[in-house]
Amino acid sequence: MKTLLEILTSVKNGQCDITEALQKIQAQPAETIEDACLDHQRAMRTGIPEVVFGESKSAEQITAIATSLLKKKDLVLVTRVEEEKAVAVQKHLPQLGYHRKAGILCGNPRPAIMEKCHGKVVIVCAGTSDIPVAEEARVTAESLGHPVEKLYDVGVAGLHRLLVNQPLLSTASVIIVVAGMEGALPSVVSGLVSAPVIGVPTSIGYGANLGGFTALLGMLNSCAPGLAVVNIDNGFGAACMAVAINTAHNTLP
Repeated sequence: MKTLLEILTSVKNGQCDITEALQKIQAQPAETIEDACLDHQRAMRTGIPEVVFGESKSAEQITAIATSLLKKKDLVLVTRVEEEKAVAVQKHLPQLGYHRKAGILCGNPRPAIMEKCHGKVVIVCAGTSDIPVAEEARVTAESLGHPVEKLYDVGVAGLHRLLVNQPLLSTASVIIVVAGMEGALPSVVSGLVSAPVIGVPTSIGYGANLGGFTALLGMLNSCAPGLAVVNIDNGFGAACMAVAINTAHNTLP
């Protein structure tokens, strides 16, 4: 969106004629490189730029994609990257930061501008074992320019840990709740706040947790109003939903 605004502003100021502006806009839609076709205009359409799922990609593929995004000064966000692969990418692109707990490579993060947000995103995590998924959500939301506060290890086995932090919950414009085991925490939080709550089931738990299906079904069957649910371990998806909710649409991105 920033590039498009610059082009339109240059037309308004007489620095660029309409024909030249059209040529610049037409040159933007997508860039084809080996193994990938990059959608540079996605942020213009959806508010969220193209993000790279790194789990099944090689270090070479990630490096090539990130290099192209950096050339356009786009946000670079690569999720599900193990540390060894991240180190290999950083050898070629040292400007990328690596968030080990989140498993995310990041470059050109957006600054947080409060005028463009309704408020802050609060991320609540049931247990320490759920932190990697919560951190994926945190790093994603922060990289997209949204202020985040976190509240970790406050699961229902010790409910007082959550209740003592109710003043923080009440300040959130949207809350992400990450939980494994039986997945009860999002229902509890939804019963305490007026803000929308996004539940993230994790694959953490013993046998009958079924790799997160028990937590997922528990959240989907919640009687608490205002609770939405994303896929198992999908901290990234939860962050994108939170960003969409928290974005002040009367301002330009």
